[in-house]
Amino acid sequence: MSAEIVCIGQAVIDCITRGKEEKPHKKNVYRAENISLNTGGDAINESVILSRLGHRVKLVCGVGDDVVGNLILHEMERQGVDISEVTQTASLTTPIANLMVNTDGSRISINSEATMLTGYAPSEHVIKSAKVVSLASLFRAPLDNRETIIRLAKAAKAEGAILCADTKMPTYRKLNLEDIREILPLIDYMFPNENEGEYYTGETDYMAMAEHLRSLGVKNVIIKTGEKGCTVSGEQGSFSMPAYAVNAVDSTGGGDNFVAGFISALLHGGSLRECCQYGTACAAVCVQSVGATTGVKNRERVEEFIRENGCR
Repeated sequence: MSAEIVCIGQAVIDCITRGKEEKPHKKNVYRAENISLNTGGDAINESVILSRLGHRVKLVCGVGDDVVGNLILHEMERQGVDISEVTQTASLTTPIANLMVNTDGSRISINSEATMLTGYAPSEHVIKSAKVVSLASLFRAPLDNRETIIRLAKAAKAEGAILCADTKMPTYRKLNLEDIREILPLIDYMFPNENEGEYYTGETDYMAMAEHLRSLGVKNVIIKTGEKGCTVSGEQGSFSMPAYAVNAVDSTGGGDNFVAGFISALLHGGSLRECCQYGTACAAVCVQSVGATTGVKNRERVEEFIRENGCR
């Protein structure tokens, strides 16, 4: 049976250090509350959460023929994600992201040149029969090449798929909105966070960011604003939705969980507001655990959270 959703983008291993002490315990030796390895990257995070929410998902990414790449493939198989279109080759080094998480859940990330995935570009045939195509890390490899982005976006619409795009801040190769302006009207839903929205539009007001992107042709824009929730401008109107007040221990993957929840609700026939509601709940469940895919275990967990905490 073919996948409902195709997620294209980054696949990494996150090395998450939470609660590093400011002063060394001994000379050159620091202690931390917790250090863990987790699968990560936008495409992986979305794929795993969507699979747990009951969808058939295909992951499209490039990994190396190395320990980290093998770990990713094993874990994706265990999570029920279709990896038939994952390219594993010795010419790539599977990226590892170093994440430093503070006790309040905020974080910084450190990335290496391995994230450039030099020489890897997915083929448009991976999109066949998909209902939704998620460009899960737009502006980062492999979606940091103009020709690749345009080719995949056009192929998605030719297939009749809903096209989603979750943006990223560029690290090495740099594109901007003007570089891909011709396919912006093909994007049905775009999900920049507040920092990405400001970077790509030059606006500082959340609604102004969303309206700027809509003026370029994007049909619906959802600005993810972390603990503030989200700000939306779309075909069903404009609104802001607050986040749930939860004890956030790690914000890693919160935005990817939001997008996964949004897409899931979309496939269940939800309105724009209902999709944001479900995405907000998935993000809230996510950030209460360390790691991007630790919190959302299944659909029942998210729906239980909504029953206990109400609608936004």
